[in-house]
Amino acid sequence: MAIILRLDRVMADRKMSLNELADKVGISNVNLSNIKTGKVSAIRFSTLDAICKVLDCQPGDILEYKKED
Repeated sequence: MAIILRLDRVMADRKMSLNELADKVGISNVNLSNIKTGKVSAIRFSTLDAICKVLDCQPGDILEYKKED
């Protein structure tokens, strides 16, 4: 897939744990873990919005496009 999730990098920069972010965003640890590890094929804009609010970042800080050969 050409979209790479960089949530782990942003969380590390903010020194925020998976449990803390899940609590603040209002989603389960399992769902957030799946987003963090890239095991999802879609993400709701409302979830992305909540993550960006909590981490004080832009969607482009979390999502990266890498052109496939």
